[in-house]
Amino acid sequence: MHSPRMKNSRPTLMRLLTATFATTCVATLASHALAGSCPPAATGCDPTITMTFLGRSINLGYDVGATEISAFDPDSDRIFSVNGLSGGIDVWDFSSPSLPIRTHTISLAPYGVGATSVAFVNGYIAAAVEATVRQDPGKVVFIKANTLDIVASVTVGALPDMICATPDGTKVLTANEGEPNAGYTVNPNGSVSVIDIAGGIPSVTQANVATIDFTGLAPSAIDPQIIAIGPAASLAADLEPEYIAISADSTKAFVTCQESNAMATLDLATLQFTQLKWLGVKDHSVAGNALDPSDADGGNLIANWPVFGMYQPDAITVVTVGGEPYILGANEGDAREYTAYVEAARVSTLALDPIVFPNATALKANAALGKLNVTKSRGDIDGDGDYDALYSFGARSMAVWRPDGSLVWDSGEQFEQVTAAVSPTRFNASNTNNTRDNRSDDKGPEPEAITTGVISGRTYAFVGLERIGGIMAYDVSNPSAPEYQLYVNSRDFSAATNTTAAGDLGPEGAIFIPAASSPNGRNLVVVSNEISGTLSVWAVDPICDTPGDLNADCVVDASDLADLLGAWGVCGKGACTSDIDGDGEVGAGDLAILLSNWG
Repeated sequence: MHSPRMKNSRPTLMRLLTATFATTCVATLASHALAGSCPPAATGCDPTITMTFLGRSINLGYDVGATEISAFDPDSDRIFSVNGLSGGIDVWDFSSPSLPIRTHTISLAPYGVGATSVAFVNGYIAAAVEATVRQDPGKVVFIKANTLDIVASVTVGALPDMICATPDGTKVLTANEGEPNAGYTVNPNGSVSVIDIAGGIPSVTQANVATIDFTGLAPSAIDPQIIAIGPAASLAADLEPEYIAISADSTKAFVTCQESNAMATLDLATLQFTQLKWLGVKDHSVAGNALDPSDADGGNLIANWPVFGMYQPDAITVVTVGGEPYILGANEGDAREYTAYVEAARVSTLALDPIVFPNATALKANAALGKLNVTKSRGDIDGDGDYDALYSFGARSMAVWRPDGSLVWDSGEQFEQVTAAVSPTRFNASNTNNTRDNRSDDKGPEPEAITTGVISGRTYAFVGLERIGGIMAYDVSNPSAPEYQLYVNSRDFSAATNTTAAGDLGPEGAIFIPAASSPNGRNLVVVSNEISGTLSVWAVDPICDTPGDLNADCVVDASDLADLLGAWGVCGKGACTSDIDGDGEVGAGDLAILLSNWG
């Protein structure tokens, strides 16, 4: 990956930034250092899983945030989902995953304006609740999952917008965005609240809550690339924690500050932030990192352009491989937009440095980069009033980072290439219209949600695309080289978006339910769709085709050996599954094949 350079390197920078060779939508991925081994076509990989649409809930309201974030209770087979329209939490009977049925709505009106996020922990639902004045401290409300009784509540930081629990079940954390008011006259510090629940949730009091902001972080621990952007804002107030992922050993929390393109590490033993890292940029002029930056180019033109995409992940999650944690992010992108300050600007409105961008007039055309939204806050490298580099919002991808913030892998242009191949006439449509190319000049498909699950010993990531919709699935068992599996979408582009016939619109959250906990014994991905107000349900099944896997559990082991030995002898061609080599006899040849694929 390349970083922007100063003007004393202008010849190199010019060659890098003005490479604008056009590449129309193709079904294979240009090879580059950060690409996986599968091409990003609708088909053409060798997937190891399938995804089957099982069904959806009723539509609770169009474009009103009626279904946003969800949590699953495996003890009662119920889903709890945030309803942004009512401000409460909807309770769904999930005993039949193909048709979730709403049975209750829990009102949280006494605690604030409404729930923003939910998590299941130790038989309880923990709900984050925004204050009536969003700059005021919010609440966390604990609800007994089987009785729906509220048993405790505590105060946390301003605008708790995401809630989660540690894997060991001893703590609940909220990411408190601390957004300013419209005029930037009130701007609370962004923070993370940690609630100690080790003594039992019914006994939780305010004494169990610690709220940590960034005022105590040593300057040496702050990446110098991270700057305050809002007017007259301190860095502590400017940072807005968006999402939290927790290490498998429950010792560290990784916290994204989306607008700042930053990730912080919180030590859960000391309750102190230990580092704040800038997540860098994606060079869209490099082969394999192409994008379509215009809704006025007359087609699906995925090409290389002199733009750097800030990753700015929304949802993140952690996978552990070889004892090492890796952070996976859905790189949506986000800009500050308030009455007193609007961060985004169209490239056509900016003064571009004539040496770095000798073809500035062509670049600023609407069919080129002119309509692309970029940040005004960065890019004037030498401070002379014009822009030496352009930074767009989001990376239109999934990425993998180490805990120190270093990039391990990025999916490059795969999301746009895949969606263009699958839905060429609806490429980069928004979630409220069916217009092709509508979101190209902003953030493209907008990866929003991410969840992971282990199936037959392999770890998979499922990424929800907020705009065009659907789920991208990857095998992330090797975090250095994830493999694209498939893309599915339960949206019907033939129907108007404001009708129930349109299906599922605007994935906001996703959860993975393993087969061992699932009501129907299958691995499930449940997506909360904010625009259509629906829960959509997908079954995820392994593809088991290894010779010797006689019981189709995707593992060749003692169970398969027992099946083979039990069928030993002549059985006639095609008469028994244990005849692996198809010679009409279960014998030494079949045993050799089975043992060669053991594991």
